Amino acid sequence: MNLAQSPAIRAPSIGGIAAGPIPDMGPYSLHRLMRSPAELMLPERLAAIQPSRISASRALMNRAIRERWTITRTGFDIDERGRGTAGYRIDAGGWRFSFPVFSFEPASQGRSGRIIGRSWDMMGALVEGDISPADVETTRNELPKLYEGRATPGTLIWCRSNRSQRLFDHTVQSLAAGHQPDVGQLAQICYLMRNTGLDGNGTFGTKTFLAFEKDHPLRWSLAAQMLCAYMMRVFAQDLVHHLARMASPQAAALSPDLARFLGVGNGSALGLMLFVNNHPRLIDRWLGIREEAIARAKAIVPGPDGAEVATLLGLIDKAIRFRREDRVVYEAITPSDLIADDLSLIRDQVDRLLAGIRRGEAVAPLPIADLCAGLEGRVRAEALETLHSLLIELVADEADALVETLVLDEEMTGRPEMPVSRLREIIRSQYAWAFGLDLESDTARRYVWYKSVTAEEPRRGPREEVGDAVNLGLDLPRLIVRLDADLAAQDPRQSTARFLLAHPQHRAIVTRVQALAGLPYHSPHADIMSEGFVPAHITRLLNVGLHGIDKTRDFLNRNLRGVLFHGAPTPADLGAGADPSWFYPAEPRP
Repeated sequence: MNLAQSPAIRAPSIGGIAAGPIPDMGPYSLHRLMRSPAELMLPERLAAIQPSRISASRALMNRAIRERWTITRTGFDIDERGRGTAGYRIDAGGWRFSFPVFSFEPASQGRSGRIIGRSWDMMGALVEGDISPADVETTRNELPKLYEGRATPGTLIWCRSNRSQRLFDHTVQSLAAGHQPDVGQLAQICYLMRNTGLDGNGTFGTKTFLAFEKDHPLRWSLAAQMLCAYMMRVFAQDLVHHLARMASPQAAALSPDLARFLGVGNGSALGLMLFVNNHPRLIDRWLGIREEAIARAKAIVPGPDGAEVATLLGLIDKAIRFRREDRVVYEAITPSDLIADDLSLIRDQVDRLLAGIRRGEAVAPLPIADLCAGLEGRVRAEALETLHSLLIELVADEADALVETLVLDEEMTGRPEMPVSRLREIIRSQYAWAFGLDLESDTARRYVWYKSVTAEEPRRGPREEVGDAVNLGLDLPRLIVRLDADLAAQDPRQSTARFLLAHPQHRAIVTRVQALAGLPYHSPHADIMSEGFVPAHITRLLNVGLHGIDKTRDFLNRNLRGVLFHGAPTPADLGAGADPSWFYPAEPRP
């Protein structure tokens, strides 16, 4: 069902409180509460988007909580140096998955968090069904080959990770000595292992996502990768307990609060810009459902007791505490204490609205929407986007349903019969931003995107230094402007097919424009070749907004590291009925 066209809906129960009715505004009225592409698609605005219920990691965890997934350790044959094999079984919504793990003693040679690494502390695979001993051995042999390896049938993801060596060792030593590790040290990065690779969707012979069955619990985008990342966290905690017990029979166990507090690390770099270029439909769908969920929350009319606003107030308090306790040191990204200050200002406004509602004072027809509009320009973008993310919790069931729509075929096909006049209309309406950019100056054309020979990674460098490298970046604004110039010289009634016969160099951009026509959020409004473009803005969009990573730290304005599943339930919690509001965890007390 298209939620934008559904009849009047009552928002779901939140913490036992029934939210107020959402009026039947119709799709066009609801659309007016969603931001325009001109406002949302600026890189600096995209960079400010915060984790939410529809971020991949949080969405996976919410489903696991709802369906009470169970995770069982089926084997753990690992020696005191960390060498050996472990196995896990995951029962999820009527489906079963296996997660074999191959653990290694950390070695300095070949160890890297980058794609060129050849030595990892852990490698694993997510496989449908119960994996056979023969397939375990095949996976053991094939995984280290990476691009030359081949996965066994039913394999969804191959993954690998490395320990955060100093903190991992500190945790093992502390538990072996019978006490908890130092919270202050752990809270600086909040993980024991860091993901260094999640590969699937046909890579190495893994099962392609579009082949997933309709009732597959991991069918929506990035779900399988996030389950692997969660299992890295499960294994890391099992491993520290195991090594501590091998060192001392009287070893302590991680406290439940600390076990939840520690997530799994993640690092990303410039390659995510190319991901955005290559997956415009996914970007549009994800941003679109986030905007729709926010709009639906803004459309809630609170009841006379203001229960919905009170719930929001509690969530804001949680976010403020989380930011105040944040020990991470940031460089270019806004520090948490400044965001906490802005969230306190937002809290005052929400508290004032709640008091007015409970006193029976007249409020705006859509008071939550009015509140958000009044905060624009008064607080930092990250604080306002935190509010937007918390608003989605007020329409939790609807947001969860929207996540299920993140199943899409991204193949692009053109429309050769389209008249040139219509093609120009699309360009002028959807790409007006491109015509306002400086595309000719030296600073605007300074950079090129290329693949490093030594590191096999995407890089961005000055043209004069890179030389004749193939430009891997999508030079969207220049492609659009050049296409429009050639279209302007044609008969408006001419078909696109005849135009391309004479101008074959435009085939790719014409196909992209036609295939994405009508989608508002598919491409950032930016010149990625320009000196003024900040690649980390797009890395933050993917890492923070789409993946749901907390405490992202910046390195050289292009690389980011942060933590997934920060505060998430443990496998024991899932079976017992976990807290659905697990995000923004409080720092455990010693």
